[in-house]
Amino acid sequence: MNCLLIEDEPLAMLRLKAYVQRVPFLMLSHAVDNGMEAIPILQREPIDLVFLDIEMDGFSGLQLLEALPKRPAVILTTAFDHYALKAFDLQVVDYLLKPYPFDRFLQAVTRAQAGLKTAPIENHPPFLFVKTEYRLQKVAFDDILYIEGMRDYRRIHLRTEKIMTLETFGDLERHLPRHRFCRVHKSWLVALDKIESIERDRITIQQALIPVSDTYRERFYQAIGRAAG
Repeated sequence: MNCLLIEDEPLAMLRLKAYVQRVPFLMLSHAVDNGMEAIPILQREPIDLVFLDIEMDGFSGLQLLEALPKRPAVILTTAFDHYALKAFDLQVVDYLLKPYPFDRFLQAVTRAQAGLKTAPIENHPPFLFVKTEYRLQKVAFDDILYIEGMRDYRRIHLRTEKIMTLETFGDLERHLPRHRFCRVHKSWLVALDKIESIERDRITIQQALIPVSDTYRERFYQAIGRAAG
């Protein structure tokens, strides 16, 4: 499960990171100290679980929850118990009172994992439609080699052609199946089954050499591991 940590207390953040690292099925994607910084991450990246502090300067955790039309599983972390009723009205997975021990943390994340496993699986068609300059164009997943960011545009490299689109990486990731495609850099997204080789954090697909950045490295190698079975 890809995790986003939102916590403005440095010591609480250190404890939370340490707990996440102890659980094999959790992967730390991002850690931020305010809700505003979390919004673009949630909009552009596939986050499965959010650990969310409630009382933060400027923009509280509850305000963030109410602002998101679609959100992943959320575990609230707080030193105050009087938010519990409001929290569960917002359908959070669990409510951890600071300072919480590791066994209580593990109970919460296990509950989140069980909820993810039992969530209904959506049947995606094997294609998507992307906006080009003049039309909506159908793109089959099987034809996608990789996607390259070029300032305001994304160039979709297919088996037989290239398509330019204004769709953002976040828009594209929401429509591409996670088990087949992976973001590897702020400017690159690849089809896992089209990778020919990986050497020194560089991916080869046909004649292209695609870098794997520090931000996406751990997620990419985990995706490769899952794809390899």
